[in-house]
Amino acid sequence: MQTVFTAERLWDGQRVIHRPMVIAEDGRIVSITSRDAGEIPTGSQVQDFGAATLGPAFFDVHIHGSAGHDVMEATPEALKSIGSFLASHGTGAYLATTVTAAFDTTLNSLEKLATLIRRGPDGPQAWPIGIHLEGPFLSHEKRGVHPPSLLQAPDIAMFDRMFEAADGQARLMTLAPELPGAIDLIRHATTRGVRVSVGHSNATSAETRAAIAAGATSATHTYNAMRALDHREPGILGTVLTADELYAELICDGIHNMPEMVRLWWKAKGPERALLVTDAMSAAGMPDGEYQLGDFAVKLENGRAMANGVLAGSVLTLDDALRNLMKFTGASVEDGLRALTANPAAVVGCDDRAGSLAVGRPANLVVINSTGKMVASIHAGTVLACEA
Repeated sequence: MQTVFTAERLWDGQRVIHRPMVIAEDGRIVSITSRDAGEIPTGSQVQDFGAATLGPAFFDVHIHGSAGHDVMEATPEALKSIGSFLASHGTGAYLATTVTAAFDTTLNSLEKLATLIRRGPDGPQAWPIGIHLEGPFLSHEKRGVHPPSLLQAPDIAMFDRMFEAADGQARLMTLAPELPGAIDLIRHATTRGVRVSVGHSNATSAETRAAIAAGATSATHTYNAMRALDHREPGILGTVLTADELYAELICDGIHNMPEMVRLWWKAKGPERALLVTDAMSAAGMPDGEYQLGDFAVKLENGRAMANGVLAGSVLTLDDALRNLMKFTGASVEDGLRALTANPAAVVGCDDRAGSLAVGRPANLVVINSTGKMVASIHAGTVLACEA
């Protein structure tokens, strides 16, 4: 049976359609039109979301885990729990993000993740469509919670071993551009199809510009684990905010960044270059307690995930990130959705797999009201979460 999803508007990843009619069958989109252009098919099941906006399911390019599991566990059970939780909050796809660990541990996780990614999900749930390598080529000064003893200088041979272990699934890598060998590694990774994001860095403005010239396309969790802004040495942060060609992530939870700084980031990057991410770890969706990020313990208390006195990722979900963005900046629903869908897909070159809606693709959608609240999540044509 065909299912028709309709609402006041649809943002499909590129354009707005008024009075949309999205028809799904067997979990995939078979038609996207306006109700003004045709009648609802006889015998179809109709899901009318009234005055809301339909949009593509979210795509999170920076997430370590949720629902009590870390992606580096790399087991079917872990990814199923993570995927079910994320799908209920509107995320359709994500990049499984590593954290700095012993090299053999990382290689083992990458091999197992690659196998699971290729196998695909066994039901309606979010699933990784690639891997984000966060570490080990990070700054000691701006390492955050990444274990200092395991950080490494950029090394092409070491990167190649990770790339081969990931079996072509590595899509993004965070790297500190000031480290010796970083620029050569950026060029090398780019030739192998891995996009580079600058972050966990104490880089100067000149060092950051050199990374962009070498091929870096984005910045990892803007403000966090970055050299502070100075009016005589803008550093990595000043360059991230002013380089028009660079995309920039932000963790919009009101904890990692205050609303004033979210507004500054939004004004600087605009809807064309803004990326909303969660940087969520295994404690997302869980009660206060102790959880894992990679190989080390993180304590969750009152919404803050901490390790050794430092923020250790977040418990944010992308539906809350969208609502916060709209509250903090006044962004429109469509502009906010762009930062959660089309922009991350463009950054990692997955435009054909995530970030937009098109005939033939999985029927993965979100339904957003005028305040930015997600009122429904639809995955493979099935409504997984719906609020009145």
